[in-house]
Amino acid sequence: MNDQDPANILMVDDQPGKLLSYEVILASLGQNLIKARSAKEALDHLLRHDVAVVLMDVSMPEIDGFELADMMRQHPRFQKTAIIFISAVHLSDFDRIKGYQSGAVDYISVPVIPELLRAKVSVFADLHRANRQLERLNSDLERRVEERTQQLRENDELLRERADLLELATEAIMVRDLKGVIQFWNSGAEALYGWRRDEVLGKSLHEVLQTKFPNGYQSVQTELTATGTWNGNLTQITRDGRELVVACRKALKAGGNAVLEINRDITAQLKSEDALRKNERLAAMGRVAGIIAHEINNPLESITNTFYLLRDHPSLDEEARYYAQLGEQELRRVAHITRQTLGFYRESERPVEVSIATLLDEILELRLRRLEFENIDVEKKYHDKGTIQGFPVELKQVFLNLIGNAIQAMPDGGRLRLHVFEPWPRSNQQSSVCISICDTGSGIDPEHAKHLFEPFFTTKSTKGTGLGLWISKGIIQKYGGSIRFRSMRVARGGHATCFQVLLPDAEFRCIEEVAQASPHADPIKVVAGGSYGG
Repeated sequence: MNDQDPANILMVDDQPGKLLSYEVILASLGQNLIKARSAKEALDHLLRHDVAVVLMDVSMPEIDGFELADMMRQHPRFQKTAIIFISAVHLSDFDRIKGYQSGAVDYISVPVIPELLRAKVSVFADLHRANRQLERLNSDLERRVEERTQQLRENDELLRERADLLELATEAIMVRDLKGVIQFWNSGAEALYGWRRDEVLGKSLHEVLQTKFPNGYQSVQTELTATGTWNGNLTQITRDGRELVVACRKALKAGGNAVLEINRDITAQLKSEDALRKNERLAAMGRVAGIIAHEINNPLESITNTFYLLRDHPSLDEEARYYAQLGEQELRRVAHITRQTLGFYRESERPVEVSIATLLDEILELRLRRLEFENIDVEKKYHDKGTIQGFPVELKQVFLNLIGNAIQAMPDGGRLRLHVFEPWPRSNQQSSVCISICDTGSGIDPEHAKHLFEPFFTTKSTKGTGLGLWISKGIIQKYGGSIRFRSMRVARGGHATCFQVLLPDAEFRCIEEVAQASPHADPIKVVAGGSYGG
């Protein structure tokens, strides 16, 4: 709308005679008069025209003036459109308040005074025209400001000097003075470290990021001063406490009064490389294990046959025959492991019924001499036989490893506690068996805890392979179960550790076994010490 364009005046009344009289009164204003005989027709005109003023009859059939005004105010485009109500009846104060709440800006009563109506419509039309002119001026001003800002961007000498930084905007780019005070901090640094620019400007860079240098801060500064550049990896801490490893490039700026630093996060890259190295070790170990298993398979069969003949030899008494049979069972387990190594062998196509309680008793009998030698007391609580469908040889392998680790953790004696029971089932959950193996040994170091189930991790120096718990976890996971642990400090400087196996699945709620393994336990706390991990 230009300054000289006529404003659109919408007149709404269900009586044609009134519309005609309004048209005659307002004709001298020279504005564009639009007539509507219903609320629906009025809304249609509002959507098609830029209306300056709406003259509206309060009393109309179907939708009255108040309702039409409410509908207009709900549309963002018409929230500031001037509305003048015309009423042929006397309006109470309540009616006037209702009208103002609906969006009215003025009232005119019938009979209409022509001069008053023309004056009010003229004022609102001029105000509408002035608002439109102000909007155009604001738009023009914004355009000019944008053009000027663009010119400043293009001509700014500082940004031209840092054009190379803009090309690396995805990396963390910082400029600090020789004392380490931050002078520049780009959006890439905000995204990487979490601090906004205004939060770090003027602060010490390496104090904010808690930087750890590979050979000390002074050696980095010495090389930077001597050569003007430095490249290397740094360890830094983000705002939310995450530890990052960044590839850092430092350059001494011309004049030698500031240092440019460009950092790129390589934490994920280093983890991927580490995982790749571990996978390569696993693959190599698998190939070696396959060769070894293949080579020992033939002599193992000869020993197995010898035990078979020895089992029923008439020279053996009942006790000797029993131990020969026990040795044959363990030899079959060794043979099973070699076949697993050669081809992921399973001892049968179908699982059989296995009693966990019986399995644990057999393992304790095998370890009886060691338990007596180490002066370890054994406490058994079998609330349930723990009968499941499974493969006894591989399950025996799991609990042999867990009980063996517990015994090794108590070289000066202690208590070994075995508990078998059926945990409380949750809704829609199949039955399961919970087995807890607790010891009062030296506990597990917090630094070791997060690596305990990783392959090749061991705290036993040359005595362990680091594969025992990793293999055990893999076997339990095949059953859809879980294996977890807790370690805590108990009274008189002792420790207690509890490993729990759930078959096939259940909530981990046996942590109280740790506390019961030794009386007067302190609150749960992972502590240092212990030899676990294979």
